Amino acid sequence: MDARTAGSRAVIADTLGPPANYRLVLRDPGPPSPTQLRIAIKAAGISFVDVLTAAGGYQVKPPTPYIPGSECAGVVEAVGAEVADFAVGDRVVASGWGGLFAEAANLPARMVRKMPAALSFDEAAVFPVSYATAWHALVDRGGLQPDETLLVLGAGGATGYAAVQIGKHLGARVIGSASSDAKRALALAGGADAAVEARGAAWREAVKAANDGKGIDVVFDPVGGDATDPAFRSLAWNGRHLVVGFPAGIAALRTNLPLLKGASLIGVDVRQFGIFEPLKSEANRDTLFALAAAGSLRPAIARSYRLEEFRPAMEDAAAGQSAGRIVLTMD
Repeated sequence: MDARTAGSRAVIADTLGPPANYRLVLRDPGPPSPTQLRIAIKAAGISFVDVLTAAGGYQVKPPTPYIPGSECAGVVEAVGAEVADFAVGDRVVASGWGGLFAEAANLPARMVRKMPAALSFDEAAVFPVSYATAWHALVDRGGLQPDETLLVLGAGGATGYAAVQIGKHLGARVIGSASSDAKRALALAGGADAAVEARGAAWREAVKAANDGKGIDVVFDPVGGDATDPAFRSLAWNGRHLVVGFPAGIAALRTNLPLLKGASLIGVDVRQFGIFEPLKSEANRDTLFALAAAGSLRPAIARSYRLEEFRPAMEDAAAGQSAGRIVLTMD
């Protein structure tokens, strides 16, 4: 049977590992349970974390066999008997712990939301996780205030670009730090007031100059590695450094620095936030989806790949060189 012409397809592996471990197979999820929706997926986002999880390198390892993917957009094609707020044909956005590099999936209705009409399927597929992470970081954890200065590391990446847009929405002065001309241009297009070369020899001086010689109030750090120490040293008194991720490696920070600056190092884990504070997490998403519907927040798409091109798509996302998001399209 030809998997391209018959049945529902999914990307799956029996053992966690690189994209080469994964294959495209026929896999129909069947009908939804009473509390689920069956979604015909039109697009799925691919993030660095998705690829890291698929490889078994994330701090939480999923069970196998494993279908990657944590965010998607599509159309409801079946509704569980106990679900009241959705109908067949609704355009929706969903998040999950794997299972979404597929043409169909059954998901709990609580993980699904109506898709903002202002977004395309590709844009909607990469909206929920990045923007929820950035909002939780800047609002709940960082307490970013109007007229404060926000420094966004990795400003051309998934959560970084979301942080640029949300920072501007909150009234902050935003400085983006990114490693390529294309990523810096994207940060500026997203609303950053200034953009600096992430790998420049005089990076701290460039950041200080971009902020009129003053220290930074909040650092949004989804990068880690060698970027963390100089970013923390760039904080002003009572500054807040938000640890969002560390694809460049786990940094070592001297503990005298928080004391000398009266500064805080703050962890951001949007997955656990949803577990421990579900009502607040849902309220955040209400706000974000309203902003997306109004056209105030919009992801940037770098490239779309067909589902059968999942391996190069995963490699592209893992490389982190693209300005904007990588998307798998199912049609």
